[in-house]
Amino acid sequence: MSSPQAVNAAVDRFDPAPSKATSSLITAQARQKREFDKLQKRLRRCVGHAIIDYRMIEEGDKVMVCLSGGKDSYTLLEILRNLQRNAPVNFSLVAVNLDQKQPGFPEHVLPEYLEKLGVDYHILERDTYSVVKEKTPEGKTTCALCSRLRRGSLYGFAEQIGANKVALGHHREDILETLFLNMFFGGSLKAMPPKLLSDDGKNIVIRPLAYCKEADIAEFARQMEFPIIPCNLCGSQPNMQRQVVKEMLAEWNQKHPGRLESMFKAVTNVAPSQLGDRQLFDFKGLEAKQADLMADRIHAFEVGS
Repeated sequence: MSSPQAVNAAVDRFDPAPSKATSSLITAQARQKREFDKLQKRLRRCVGHAIIDYRMIEEGDKVMVCLSGGKDSYTLLEILRNLQRNAPVNFSLVAVNLDQKQPGFPEHVLPEYLEKLGVDYHILERDTYSVVKEKTPEGKTTCALCSRLRRGSLYGFAEQIGANKVALGHHREDILETLFLNMFFGGSLKAMPPKLLSDDGKNIVIRPLAYCKEADIAEFARQMEFPIIPCNLCGSQPNMQRQVVKEMLAEWNQKHPGRLESMFKAVTNVAPSQLGDRQLFDFKGLEAKQADLMADRIHAFEVGS
């Protein structure tokens, strides 16, 4: 009969104790998984709060998720799919990509990805690229026209497929960048609302990532290894004002942590009487309001005395 020591030695040969290097690797992997789980929960929580705060999605909604192939729209689709499983309301998702016929666009990437996920999807083909290149003067940015054509195509398609909500992948920084762009170059105090009604009244547009930080989205996309498709129409244009504003906000955030959070809170906490828009507040009627208040006080004094 073999001794216990001999048996243990034989067992060790088949199931040796992990080395220090192996233990360190296991610990690092476990830590990485914990961090990813925390990141995913944070994104889900932010999206869930935005949906509740603005009543973005309700029972029976058909949500068209606009999928561009960038980190934001991939994250939007993934988080909405996660929330869909445990949401207190039933809603459906359909992914739609607008193929704008940009040269070199990898047409196979999104269909392969979506089919692998088992997600209902449509590829909408519209040659807006040629229109944008033809209509945009040399040296000018293509964003405004491209965005307008893209919105028109997607909004119209949403109506065709019976989608009553259109979900876009704009996040917190997108909203703040738009706020400053409008102030600096448009002379208006407006940003991107988390929820809006299109100009023709036919579409309700939602931005479920409105509360999400771009850095969190970028890290989530990296770890999920989404098949990112770069935009060679607008993203590569030099001297874009949006890029300048983006860099400004990034510098502020680095030097003054918490500033972006405070600025975004300001977007949701507007005091019309402390601004100067005569359409939002009746400045001309302040004298009449003052007279009414004084009359009420006099009446209250006379009744009480």
